Amino acid sequence: MTLIDTHAHIYLKEFKEDIHQVIDRALEKGVTKILLPNIDRTTIEDMLSLEEHYPDVCHAMMGLHPCSVKEDFEHQLYEVESWLSKRKFIALGEMGTDLYWDKTTWDIQKEAFKIQCDLAKRHELPLVIHCRESIDETITLLKNDESHSLTGVFHCFTGTPEQGKTITEELKFYLGLGGVTTFKNSGLDLVVPHLNRDKLVLETDSPYLSPVPERGKRNEPYKVKFVADKLATLLNLSVEEVASFTSDNANRLFFE
Repeated sequence: MTLIDTHAHIYLKEFKEDIHQVIDRALEKGVTKILLPNIDRTTIEDMLSLEEHYPDVCHAMMGLHPCSVKEDFEHQLYEVESWLSKRKFIALGEMGTDLYWDKTTWDIQKEAFKIQCDLAKRHELPLVIHCRESIDETITLLKNDESHSLTGVFHCFTGTPEQGKTITEELKFYLGLGGVTTFKNSGLDLVVPHLNRDKLVLETDSPYLSPVPERGKRNEPYKVKFVADKLATLLNLSVEEVASFTSDNANRLFFE
């Protein structure tokens, strides 16, 4: 059984002491690829160093997280653009919108979103989109893109069946399902059966959002198996079937 964790920040300080064991545990559980979304200029060096140590397992993205969109966002995006011109990345991310932590930056968030969409088109990369409490707003931003050439994934999807259908059928984007899917009160047990399984990928968002039965502990890539187990239950499939189609989806989006 092969699993792909499409979203893990395992280059952060939470993994400094045992990163090699973290990678080993992931490989033991069948996690063959771990995708690394960037946050901002402060995380690039550690992310690329981890990828260099594990080039067959860890695969880096390049982007600016919406919570790091501040007054200096244009300078940060110049650095993103510079890195994109230097080497190949698997995606442009983590980028997006966030109306949970700070609504005062909404205007510059939208500007940063558009700039990164343009970069994704120029470099022919999928987007990895963060959209906390801003799914509809993000859908609108993508619909306003006249090229209709963008693709990517809505990371940590927690929306409705209707939003899921719009994202997968109209926008042709994928949905990233992680630890929240296993939470009892998330409501996703009523949503997941209605989603297009050809557009679903697995993720952990390590070190955050550890799934049941590990909720409250540090998350890490091997725990993507718990998300696969939950999807298997919700879709009345074997975990091997879930691993197969989600890995196929991830490979199609990020590696073809």
